[in-house]
Amino acid sequence: MEPLYAVVLSCLMAVVGVFAGYFVVRKIDRARLQGADSQCEELLRVARDEADTLRKQSELKAREDLFGLREAAKLETEQSRSEIREQERRLDKREDGLQEKSQALQKKERSLDHLKTKISERRADLERQAREAEALIAQHTHKLHEIAGFDRDQAESILMQRLEKELAEQIATRLHRHEESLRQTSEEKARRILATAIHRYAAQHTADTTVSTVDIPSDDMKGRIIGREGRNIRTFEKCTGVDVIVDDTPGVVVVSAFDNVRRETARLALTKLIQDGRIHPTRIEEVVAETQAEMEKHIQDVGAQAVLEVGIGPLHEKLVHLLGRLKFRTSYSQNVLQHSIEVSFLCGMMADELGLDGKLARRCGLLHDIGKAADHEMEGGHPKIGAELCSRHGEKHPDVLHAIVGHHDDVTIDHIYTVLVASADAISASRPGARRETLEKYIKRLEELEAVASGFPGVEHAYAIQAGREVRVIASATQTTDAEAIKVCHDIARAIEEKLHYPGEIKVTVVRETRAVEFAR
Repeated sequence: MEPLYAVVLSCLMAVVGVFAGYFVVRKIDRARLQGADSQCEELLRVARDEADTLRKQSELKAREDLFGLREAAKLETEQSRSEIREQERRLDKREDGLQEKSQALQKKERSLDHLKTKISERRADLERQAREAEALIAQHTHKLHEIAGFDRDQAESILMQRLEKELAEQIATRLHRHEESLRQTSEEKARRILATAIHRYAAQHTADTTVSTVDIPSDDMKGRIIGREGRNIRTFEKCTGVDVIVDDTPGVVVVSAFDNVRRETARLALTKLIQDGRIHPTRIEEVVAETQAEMEKHIQDVGAQAVLEVGIGPLHEKLVHLLGRLKFRTSYSQNVLQHSIEVSFLCGMMADELGLDGKLARRCGLLHDIGKAADHEMEGGHPKIGAELCSRHGEKHPDVLHAIVGHHDDVTIDHIYTVLVASADAISASRPGARRETLEKYIKRLEELEAVASGFPGVEHAYAIQAGREVRVIASATQTTDAEAIKVCHDIARAIEEKLHYPGEIKVTVVRETRAVEFAR
């Protein structure tokens, strides 16, 4: 029984302990809940205080911002009002000025109307007087015709002949005075500019000759060049487009072609083959192809060097190539590329002396003969071809194109740079040793000068001297007077300008003299 009692007692004590623990836990929870409620109330109180503080601060800041906005709006309104008042004052002032101008215009209109009325009256009066004068002149003329016995045409002819004789000396004197004045100013300035340009570019220049011969070490090489049954020489001519002349001349083989570039390429290729010693069709084709590539590069380098030397800025690659081809072109034995460079520098110097664009003038001078690089491939003269090529490859400046197409007076010259190019071209061509003219052309030019001068009345003899730079005219002392000789000199010079084409200028000198001869016996 005691063990059972102990178990029951233990169970009861456990139950009591459970209930006691439950009540203790509940009491602790109630205490915790009360503490949390007090904390929540405290936090709510603090939050309400902070919210009231923030609300008051926000209201205060809003009032301050509103006050600032009101002040800014008030200031802006005052400024707008002041600007409006200023504009109103300006408009009032402008309106007053317009009213004054309107009144002045009305006054001018009234004065113009009055003046028109006076002019109309004056015109009518003058027309009436003119009609009366014409009638009076006609009446007097009729009476003079009746008295003199001549009709109107005869009287006018006699009067004009008499006036021409009386005024010939005065006309010649005035013409001579006017020409002297122009000559003293224009020739002095022109000579100074030309002399300065020529002196600054005093380049040595002699006539170039194109060598088309190839030296060979021995005459045995001629047989190797010809090859078995002529296959080597035929292959070479086919590849290069030239004619190879192998004759009895010792130590020389002649290369002939109209195209100077082809001829130079063939000469260089043949020189390489002779130095190499291996001459057969395959080797000939290789050497010719290699030489052609080298020649194209050399031509491009020569053109680029010319552009760089003149200093005209970038050019199209095709134009640079055409400039390089000019190295192998001659005109009257004068190298065209050297001639173009010389003309370019002379144009630039004269342009600088005249206050023009020196770079543009050098560009015109360098490109003026570029058509000669392709005149054997295109139809027309080299000025027209050069202008077309430059226009096609990016050259758009009108002064450059006009200088190219007009430097030989093929078109009407209305650009100053064209005049500079023509003058520089004539200077370069007329340098001693620059060109060699054929005897036939030289004699023909002298004969044309003498024929033009001999065609004037009163001229006994005419002689072209100084290589065609001067015409000496002998006038008849019985058929002309001193005044008429001056007029004949002027007319001959104008006729030469109109009928002949020539570089530079031609001096015309008229000589008239009276000789008295007696013999003392």
